[in-house]
Amino acid sequence: RSRSAFKLLEINDKFDLFQFGDSVIDLGCAPGGWSQVAVEKTNSNLNKLMQKQGRVIGIDLKPILSISGAEIYVFDFLENNFDKKIGEILNHKVDNVLSDMASNSTGHKKSDHLRIMALCESAAFFAFDYLNDGGNFVAKVLAGGAETELQNLLKKKFKKVINFKPKSSRSDSSEKYVVALNFKKD
Repeated sequence: RSRSAFKLLEINDKFDLFQFGDSVIDLGCAPGGWSQVAVEKTNSNLNKLMQKQGRVIGIDLKPILSISGAEIYVFDFLENNFDKKIGEILNHKVDNVLSDMASNSTGHKKSDHLRIMALCESAAFFAFDYLNDGGNFVAKVLAGGAETELQNLLKKKFKKVINFKPKSSRSDSSEKYVVALNFKKD
């Protein structure tokens, strides 16, 4: 569904995020490329009958076409009652939280950078609440200076935090991904 699916495939090849049977929350899932990858890599559509079945939950502000093996919800994960809504869907913690979210571009580089970093930080705090011990977090960030704070925050909660720019990203783009592996409960 999107070029970003190739970026997640590359991230998974490098860091081995997904296992059959994993549960995944894809924040900002539109148009659905990351959810499609997660479905395939976790076996949430039960293609391999002798393997564990995963679960993929996609959340976005806008509706998207359905994806076989994924549960798609139209929610704003930043609204006050989101905890209640996600609590009705989840009955356990998850193995991976993904965020390929980006706010609408204003054209002002510094403002756009700060807005996407605020989304990333919110996604990180969401991950702290909903990840299993040993879980992973991946989020798109834009280079611009404010990502250092996010890195420091993640380093307190994960055993390994890496910045990664997939080859499938445009070389002129300031986009990169922060990959946080092996979540440590307090």
